[in-house]
Amino acid sequence: MCRSIKTLREPYAEEVTPADVEAAALQYVRKISGFRTPAAHNSAAFHAAVAAVAEATQTLLDQLVVRGGGPASAAAGASPAVGDRSAGIAPAAS
Repeated sequence: MCRSIKTLREPYAEEVTPADVEAAALQYVRKISGFRTPAAHNSAAFHAAVAAVAEATQTLLDQLVVRGGGPASAAAGASPAVGDRSAGIAPAAS
């Protein structure tokens, strides 16, 4: 695990900024690719991967429901239920 990536969900993080999400995505792509800074011919792929990981990370954080809390949108039913097969999400093992 990449030690410089911090946990971005409640209760570990009170407020998660877009910069936090971007930094985590950048660290992940650096770890996976093995490049701190990509060569010019890999730059577009590297930056596209960072953007995709940041988007996926934000989607995950928006949809997570933390016991005893969680986002208000989850309580209002705005996000898919955990284990909703129509969303392609398998139920978590207990």
